[in-house]
Amino acid sequence: MIKKLLTLFIALFATVCFASEPKLRGYDEYKIPTGYFVPIMSLQEFSTAYTEEGEKLNFVTTNDIYIFDKNIIPQGSKLTGYIDKKNEPVRGTNAAMTVYINKLYLPDGFEIPIKAYIYTANNNKIGGELTPPLTWNKIPHYQRWTMHRAMGVVQCVPGDQRKMGEHVTISSGANLTMVLVAPINMTHIVIN
Repeated sequence: MIKKLLTLFIALFATVCFASEPKLRGYDEYKIPTGYFVPIMSLQEFSTAYTEEGEKLNFVTTNDIYIFDKNIIPQGSKLTGYIDKKNEPVRGTNAAMTVYINKLYLPDGFEIPIKAYIYTANNNKIGGELTPPLTWNKIPHYQRWTMHRAMGVVQCVPGDQRKMGEHVTISSGANLTMVLVAPINMTHIVIN
């Protein structure tokens, strides 16, 4: 009887000790949500004048990105992208471009596909502003209380023609902001 109880006790002890899960080193998945802003810097000059659509562009992160207490994207991580769409300058409107970023390279060389754009308040379009007027027209402006004396001022208003648009250039070393359009599921974290 004692032999059976001892065997049962040892079997129970062995299953409790050896069947428990091993402790892992923190391989949690971290999710960086859509709409997250990441400060980046351009590593090369690009412009609507001489950079073609699809040509590779290089960027680098300027800050560490943390989620909770984990450094998810270290400072100095490289990013690559390209000009997604480019509009040439026309009369009345400057040139415009949208820059799409598709790869993130962590400092240890691990590559992560991402979906992001260079952020601007103009729906992520760099440039595309209205150009200044080419001509100004002089229009008399009368004050209501001076109408009986026929006194007034001459006011200059924009004419119907605008100047020719100019190309947009982003210089090397320009500080930009990247906005994510799809979440990033980070399964690889650089441990220093």
